[in-house]
Amino acid sequence: MKLLTKALRKKLPPLYSTEDDDDPVVQAKFFTPDSKGTCYCIEFDGEDLCFGFVVGHYPEMGYFSLSELESVRGPLGLSIERDSGFEPTRLSVVKRQEERLRR
Repeated sequence: MKLLTKALRKKLPPLYSTEDDDDPVVQAKFFTPDSKGTCYCIEFDGEDLCFGFVVGHYPEMGYFSLSELESVRGPLGLSIERDSGFEPTRLSVVKRQEERLRR
């Protein structure tokens, strides 16, 4: 599965375009099926660099690259996938959902 389809690439706002939005919309979710790592994409530079909410050892806002995600493998050797059922969701909702999962 491609991490970003052409349609999704068009929907993603450019980098820095939502920085004044207190609760931007998360457009895509990437996850490791055999681990807990998850990246929620809010903005995209049109080529490789994304900005969003990254849940790893510590949840934080940050940058990640698609090429890096494509090269990562989980503990069982599975590659990162895009959640094809994910619907655009406000960041505040995503953070609450992730908080509940970490409890």
